Amino acid sequence: MSSDKTSVNKAIENIEKLLGKERNISAPLKAAIKLIIVLIKILSDRINLNSSNSSKSPSTDQKRKRGSKTKKSSKKQGGQSGHAGVRLKKIDNPDKIIKIKLDKRTLPRGEYQEVGFETRQEFDINISRVVIEYQAQILEDETGKRFVAEFPKHIKKDAQYGIGVKVNSVYMSQFQLIPYLRIQDQFADQMDLPLSTGSIFNFNKEAYNLLEEFEEIAKDNLVNSELSHVDETSININKKRYWLHTASNELWTHFYPHEKRGSEAMDDIGIIPNFKGILCHDHWKAYYKYKCLHALCNAHHKRELTRAEEQDNQKWAKVMKNLLLEINKAVDKAGGKLRKSQANDYLNRYRKILSDGDKECPEPKRKKGQKGRLKRSKSRNLLERLREFEKDTLRFMENKIVPFTNNLAENDLRMTKVQQKISGCFRSLEGAYIFCRVRGYLSTCRKRGVGATEALTLLFQGKLPDFVKK
Repeated sequence: MSSDKTSVNKAIENIEKLLGKERNISAPLKAAIKLIIVLIKILSDRINLNSSNSSKSPSTDQKRKRGSKTKKSSKKQGGQSGHAGVRLKKIDNPDKIIKIKLDKRTLPRGEYQEVGFETRQEFDINISRVVIEYQAQILEDETGKRFVAEFPKHIKKDAQYGIGVKVNSVYMSQFQLIPYLRIQDQFADQMDLPLSTGSIFNFNKEAYNLLEEFEEIAKDNLVNSELSHVDETSININKKRYWLHTASNELWTHFYPHEKRGSEAMDDIGIIPNFKGILCHDHWKAYYKYKCLHALCNAHHKRELTRAEEQDNQKWAKVMKNLLLEINKAVDKAGGKLRKSQANDYLNRYRKILSDGDKECPEPKRKKGQKGRLKRSKSRNLLERLREFEKDTLRFMENKIVPFTNNLAENDLRMTKVQQKISGCFRSLEGAYIFCRVRGYLSTCRKRGVGATEALTLLFQGKLPDFVKK
């Protein structure tokens, strides 16, 4: 469902004019009509919201056109000329060699000698269970006293799961987000290995416990970093809404679930209260409680400006959006930082647009006898916010480490939303704690070029990657 916003606004204006002229309508009826107009306006605004002018995800867009915002390329599909590409390459030490003999009966008569061979290689996998039995030698002296060789320290039971099982189980559960029952099917069907849901949970919990020291190291590094991206998103824990908070940069990621969204949660986590660098975020007010420099996400500003343009017909909003995009291109072209004179030129244009916006979207005037705070439109609130926080909005112009958006934090949170779509919720707070700590570790390792399998193998061997300095 969609509506022509302009025609809806015009219709509402006409009705309001007619109501103002009509003298024969009772006060209760006029109030009811005005209420209906307000409801129509609210519904019209909601219908016209999408991922380009609000925080709604692209998947919720009605009749969305994929790729419609990008120009069609004149290039042919597929790899272009000069593109390196990725393909299988032969290896020097194959695991198995099968020799193929010529049937000499198919050859013409004559004497032949072998001069070499032509090779082709087939890459395949073999998923199978491997059972290792440890046999501890028993010696007995002349008096009948027995001495038994010691088993390796990690062999503690008559029958137990090995590191490979734990690594693959945690990999599928916490990295690939596969539900427990499907993991059980995988192990039973492909490896002939029965695995209970309790065992899968215990492997995850073991990984969580092994990562206690890593989490503190990650937090310390984020506290002492020059730039940190922060964000939060709602999660469902046993039918109750919680908030998953993230703090991250190019090298480290930290996740934490909390019952609260604001400063109480941030204080409990302990990163932001001790942070002295530049905090990049989407202008959630709670972040401004902390005395550090701030940088605002211009992807959010872009969406809000689009909404002001489309919903409220604000021309200044379109001009401002184009200016921010122009500045971003100029910053990229300049290598991440503008010259002082160039930045001042853009700042003057920025302020001029807001001044023009004051005329188009003026501050509401107090009516005679009216008390309390004046209600402002969303467009007016946005205009005032861009003026009050101009330094934080434009900090990316003159500081090389500050990005145009807070996309890094949003990207780090994205897999959380995928997990919620797959599983619906976390069954317990403990499960959420496990997910956050393990995902934070795997995300950090990935940023450092360490794959999830390698990272988990090191973990269950009682080690951490080399980049972790204790």
